[in-house]
Amino acid sequence: MKYNQLGNSDLKVSEICLGTMTYGQQNTIEEAHQQLDYSIGQGINFIDAAEMYPVPTSAETYGLTETYIGEWLKHQQRDKLIIATKIAGPGRGFKWVRNGAKAIDRDNIKQAVDDSLKRLQTDYIDLYQIHWPDRYVPRFGQTVFDPTQVSETVSIAEQLEVFRDVIKAGKIRYIGLSNETPWGVTQFSNIAKQLGLPKIVSIQNAYNLLNRVFDGALAEAVYYEEIGLLAYSPLGFGFLTGKYLNGKPEKARVTLFENFGQRYLKPKVSEAVKAYVEIAKRYQLSPAHLALAFVRSRWFVASTIIGATSVQQLKENLESVDVVLHKDILEELDKVHAQSPNPAP
Repeated sequence: MKYNQLGNSDLKVSEICLGTMTYGQQNTIEEAHQQLDYSIGQGINFIDAAEMYPVPTSAETYGLTETYIGEWLKHQQRDKLIIATKIAGPGRGFKWVRNGAKAIDRDNIKQAVDDSLKRLQTDYIDLYQIHWPDRYVPRFGQTVFDPTQVSETVSIAEQLEVFRDVIKAGKIRYIGLSNETPWGVTQFSNIAKQLGLPKIVSIQNAYNLLNRVFDGALAEAVYYEEIGLLAYSPLGFGFLTGKYLNGKPEKARVTLFENFGQRYLKPKVSEAVKAYVEIAKRYQLSPAHLALAFVRSRWFVASTIIGATSVQQLKENLESVDVVLHKDILEELDKVHAQSPNPAP
């Protein structure tokens, strides 16, 4: 396992991050703890959660992921681990999240941080992220910006001022963004510099062989602002393993939750997946190893977030750290991308 500096922070994160959004929905607390134990044993020091997890989110399961992690974390050597979580933003209709008050403002940030600390049973959070912007942006598979959807929002300066106070209180160490745009990255960075406020050190966006949108303007933004990408959905909701090519396997996420992962149900996805699976076979790699190794190979990726519903899946995913893609394979992947660019943006 390699460890990378996260942006310009002093956090050294494992190149693989353990994603936990299934804990409390598809995984019991015992299964969650088995995954956590196995991951730490393999050198992972970075665990990512969110207040709204597990997903699909509901009033009955809200906060269970952090609770499961907290029951495990209280028995660990805390300073050896990097714990990340997120505050849910507005506009998703989750009335059970902080009684429906979800603006990224002072009251909500303070309550969300305190609630997460309590569930995680820790005194501090290493990386605290805005799960999606307070303002309107196309997200989770939407690609077209609609000016008529723009409404009043909490200013970025105000958000950063609150985070400054929470950092001073010792409750969080660093802040990051998620599901953000190039405009958002540069605004957060520039306002922080101008006003002497905490700087963003990371961005957590979807990135995989089916969705390489980050390669463009976002890559430019993080390069100049010294921000690391935490790549989520590196297997494209499991589609890049090839398991959905012949139907929907029992107990698979898209089988269980029909309206989940809509971006991967778009017309060109299967065609691209078939091409990537063929490349994997040609080079005697598992499709999962190919997809994960590709994400790890990108210069802007600080850590690749993997999630699993079993230790067996987790083990296979973690074995990808030994896979290094040589030039010929990368060129073949680029050819497929040129023919089917970003079928699941």
